Amino acid sequence: MRVIQEINHPNFKITLFAWNNRYILKFENGKLEQTYKIDQFDIASENELKELLNEQFLHFVHHQFNAMEEQLYRTLHEPRT
Repeated sequence: MRVIQEINHPNFKITLFAWNNRYILKFENGKLEQTYKIDQFDIASENELKELLNEQFLHFVHHQFNAMEEQLYRTLHEPRT
């Protein structure tokens, strides 16, 4: 797996990878992570891959992290039967 770039973001770490004819977008936030795999044939270039990281997509990723954190908290703290 080849690291294309690490991108600074105030809410999470973003790493772009190339691997096995795919691009991988990896987002990390504390103990949580999200990974999106995109076929290299669906993207014209690595620059186009970076363009996917627009405000709308990053807002969605942030929202997903919030939902994941909330669900993990519930799972860990709700009574078990």
